[in-house]
Amino acid sequence: MAISNIKRVKSSEIELKDRLVSIQRVAKVTKGGRTFSFSAIVVVGDENGIVGFGLGKAKEVTEAITKGIDDAKKNLIKVPIINGTVPHEQWGKYSGGNVLVKPAVSGTGVLAGGAMRAVLESAGIKDVLAKSLGSSNPHNVVKATIDALTSMRDAYTVAQQRGVDLNKVFNG
Repeated sequence: MAISNIKRVKSSEIELKDRLVSIQRVAKVTKGGRTFSFSAIVVVGDENGIVGFGLGKAKEVTEAITKGIDDAKKNLIKVPIINGTVPHEQWGKYSGGNVLVKPAVSGTGVLAGGAMRAVLESAGIKDVLAKSLGSSNPHNVVKATIDALTSMRDAYTVAQQRGVDLNKVFNG
């Protein structure tokens, strides 16, 4: 992940909607038999450029989801959105998961599968073309999608990093 581009956001300032991406039952085999627990991947976002993901583990499903939501609220990032789509094409990678996110024209919708769709819709992206390549594990796909979104920069950010004054460029 490109650390310099990440813009962290406080969860107390905004109203967030949560989406359950995946829930898994995990069995631990002990001398006394099997002990079951649950792990949940949750994505939260305000559908206006802010998104985060979290993992919760507990003995009960509702408790795991609650823990996942709390974890996701601690990991919020700001995503640049221009006219309902992403500013440019971007690859994201995490472990075995590779994703490609491309801008799309208005009216296209979110063309993405499972875990990627939850992240992109929670971020508030309305039109996007996305493809998950490699691992289909929801953990890796969600983290790779977040990696792609954190690497995105809009034109104003690039100009600012290069030291260009946009008022001079557009106003002469």
